[in-house]
Amino acid sequence: MATQIVPAPKRAENTGTAPLTPAAAAALARTLPHFPIVQAVAEYETAAEHAAQLAGVAASGRMTDLQADSLAAAEDVMAAARSVLAEAGQLKLIGGA
Repeated sequence: MATQIVPAPKRAENTGTAPLTPAAAAALARTLPHFPIVQAVAEYETAAEHAAQLAGVAASGRMTDLQADSLAAAEDVMAAARSVLAEAGQLKLIGGA
């Protein structure tokens, strides 16, 4: 038996989504302002873990140029996320004052 291949929709508005219930719309409206903060925390924590791993490589004296670039990029991501959290007054979420 052959499998029927269904083509992907060409445009998002053709997918037909159901409207949100009033309760779901209200819940979404309450959470939307927090997305940049949640994203900044996730980015900071991921970059901090990556930076910590690369710091160990740097300490061993065996860091490649690519790893050094990756460490610098991780530090840039951490700084950007820290700025978002500082602006929101939420540095406590990453252990800051």
